[in-house]
Amino acid sequence: MDTLGSLDTQVRAADPDRWLSSRFVADAQARADLITLYAFEAELMAIPTRVTQPLLAEMRYRWWGEQMDGVLAGEPRKGHPVLEALTDVVRRHGLERGPFDALIEAHIGRVHGAPHDLDAFYVGPMQLAVRVLAGPGHDDKVVGAGRIWGLAQVGRLDDARLALGDANAVLKGLPSDAFPAVAHATLVRPSEAEPLKKLRLTWAMLRGRL
Repeated sequence: MDTLGSLDTQVRAADPDRWLSSRFVADAQARADLITLYAFEAELMAIPTRVTQPLLAEMRYRWWGEQMDGVLAGEPRKGHPVLEALTDVVRRHGLERGPFDALIEAHIGRVHGAPHDLDAFYVGPMQLAVRVLAGPGHDDKVVGAGRIWGLAQVGRLDDARLALGDANAVLKGLPSDAFPAVAHATLVRPSEAEPLKKLRLTWAMLRGRL
């Protein structure tokens, strides 16, 4: 299987809601870049399922943090499809290291029992995704959407629904090309069947609202 197909399959299995929202990206390269970001996150999310001891999980997360040195330097670990693809995406879009490091540190905190850091887990990655699709200058527009997605993921569904109004008011200024990077935040019912999720995403894309 080619690298793109492999990463797409990985994300579809690990992160089906964001995979569904990525289907609304019309440009094939932009969609592949988005999938690369999500594949990186899928690698991090999988670590606690592979090792049970917090210290061992932390060691694996530290390894990923070290690999970011090569990614940012344009010299990824050879033969690792996610790192190689991520290096290309970071270079072409000028992505900064901060959100990646914050995400890794948040994962380390979680394996040691820390509360979810909504901004590190959900807002920062969404901002990176928007930059891939629409360039810089839109970080402030997606903070609310990122937090809604995070609230839904940690089971705070009522809080997520209450925050929709404020998030949508700010999203009015987001370019339509970037909306697939935030559309999944409309899926605040994790147990819904995929066909219904597709309908919700389609409706959100048509309106430009969560």
